[in-house]
Amino acid sequence: MRVAIQTNCWRRDWRLVLGADRLRQLVERNAYPFEERTVLINELADYTSALRLADAAVESGLLTSRVVVEGYAEKAMAEMGVTREDLGGAYGYSIAELVGLHITGCEYLLYFMSDCMPTATHAWIPAALQLMESDPRIKVANLLWNGNTDEARAEAHWETEDFFVGSGFSDQCFLVRVDDFRGPILGHQHPASARYPQYGQQGFERRVDSWMRRHGYLRATYKHASYRHLNLPPTFGTRVMRRLRRSFGTVLR
Repeated sequence: MRVAIQTNCWRRDWRLVLGADRLRQLVERNAYPFEERTVLINELADYTSALRLADAAVESGLLTSRVVVEGYAEKAMAEMGVTREDLGGAYGYSIAELVGLHITGCEYLLYFMSDCMPTATHAWIPAALQLMESDPRIKVANLLWNGNTDEARAEAHWETEDFFVGSGFSDQCFLVRVDDFRGPILGHQHPASARYPQYGQQGFERRVDSWMRRHGYLRATYKHASYRHLNLPPTFGTRVMRRLRRSFGTVLR
């Protein structure tokens, strides 16, 4: 199967993501001969330094491409049947995923949010592809999140030797058939999808979850490997506010 791997970066984390060691770890830990290896660059005031690092990764062969998200945003939204107004305040959290699905030429796409990373190397993708090919109801596969085996088991409708199979979707890590996700699938609503954080209420993650639940589609969570959702270093402004809160108590809450 032709599989692409993608990750994103933006103004808060582009230096971290575009460091060669992190990109190399992301590719190597998923242990698959990816046909495409792409970084999606978004929401920078000045792209010069980020593009320099990304171009170096392409020249070295670590990446096959780097993409400035805004250059494809309108076409990607049109393909998915949504507008900036539809996405609302979640536009910035959603547009990289839409563009990634739009640009890939592969049959499958593995996407990791910029602050997520497998904890170890594991060849989980062939088993996931085999399961998804055998059962068209399974639209998504992912690793365990933060080692939460008990939570994944509790959410599963059933399990196999290698996977917990149940409802849900996370944009932190997902492996999908590209053709399933190209098209106007983002207009659905489901009560269970209201669990997502308020800032993402109109975004890609919630909309995909609603689409899947409305159609009875499933995700498969691999039992034997996990990814970590990292805490990025806080910005200078955030650090200052924390110090002030420690000094002045609830005044600034």
